[in-house]
Amino acid sequence: MKITAAKLIITSPDRNFVTLKIETDEGIYGLGDATLNGRELAVASYLSEHVIPCLIGRDPFDIEDIWQYLYRGAYWRRGPVTMSAIAAVDVALWDIKGKALNTPVYNLLGGRSRQGVLVYTHANGADIEQALDSVREHMEEGYLAVRAQAGVPGVASSYGVPKPGKAYEPAERGLPGESLWSTERYLNFAPKLFERLRSELGPDVHLLHDVHHRLTPIEAARLGKALEPYHLFWMEDPCPAELQEGFELIRKHTTTPIATGEVFNSVWDAHDLIRNQLIDYIRMTIVHGGGITHAKKTADFAAMYHVRTGFHGATDLSPITMAAALHFGTAIHNFGIQEHMHHTALTDEVFPHHYSFENGYMTPGDAPGLGVDIDEVLAAKYPYQRAYLPIARKLDGTLTDW
Repeated sequence: MKITAAKLIITSPDRNFVTLKIETDEGIYGLGDATLNGRELAVASYLSEHVIPCLIGRDPFDIEDIWQYLYRGAYWRRGPVTMSAIAAVDVALWDIKGKALNTPVYNLLGGRSRQGVLVYTHANGADIEQALDSVREHMEEGYLAVRAQAGVPGVASSYGVPKPGKAYEPAERGLPGESLWSTERYLNFAPKLFERLRSELGPDVHLLHDVHHRLTPIEAARLGKALEPYHLFWMEDPCPAELQEGFELIRKHTTTPIATGEVFNSVWDAHDLIRNQLIDYIRMTIVHGGGITHAKKTADFAAMYHVRTGFHGATDLSPITMAAALHFGTAIHNFGIQEHMHHTALTDEVFPHHYSFENGYMTPGDAPGLGVDIDEVLAAKYPYQRAYLPIARKLDGTLTDW
């Protein structure tokens, strides 16, 4: 079998997605997600100008060799653009191999380690009452784990809280929007949110919370300690992780579990965090982290240090990445939990898939390969529209982490 062609499908069914389709001389094709939210065309250009020409004529079964060729052969390694491009190729090749062998991808990764993949979804509200109602709604839908965010009093636009009457989607058309942030108001408010949730909902539901890189290590330590009575499943991205040693300070002061890494793109971004057991969950995505091949290496390394996976799974990743994450989570031993945000009905129509949700768990389905396809005719009706993630400023105007 040889690769004969590869092309990009850029579409925007309610949000932008970049899909790589690799075709072979046996009529089997594979799909990979190349979406990098707010920088989609950078990855598309990297693929079309630099990667696709190198794929033609290669054996798609040589997944490891092709991965190393694209990573080491470029000389300029890592970074979200490069690793997202490599991931698109890698995932498409796993899809091809599964289809050629007539088996789901999870069987190529060692088979099932579990019957279902525990997932969490997002609950949010303008205030505590709305957040409480939102968590209850998701529990009624069957979710066993829910991430809770609420508007902070005195902060006009809080992270994770949608505009009235709309589903939460941070990327917006046009130039980047700006929001305001107050660390002190947030630190005083967040424990009150989870005190109320836990008192109303009881001890069994898994509650998660996303800080979204907004605190310093000592501020994050204060928050983690304050949240200990409400035994969160995790506190996510408490501070920026460029300085991995910063997590040592958090770890010294709180037993609240820590998850981080959705902005990582290689195992080296989390090397010290994992090796020193400074985190409990690694959230690097398959699409931004070099594909299934590199995710497997990262998960195996993490397993030696009691760190489990908790992959990012927001709507800025296409159903192709969700399927890949579910196959991966089904197979590996040190799986922890998988984020699950519902794509819009239109996105699901463009990307028909076999994965499903029931009673708190998702399964990838048993179709050969990933079990996801793309309706190219429908996709062509929704052209790319430039969009950006927002930025955040403190109340005094200083730019801070969004």
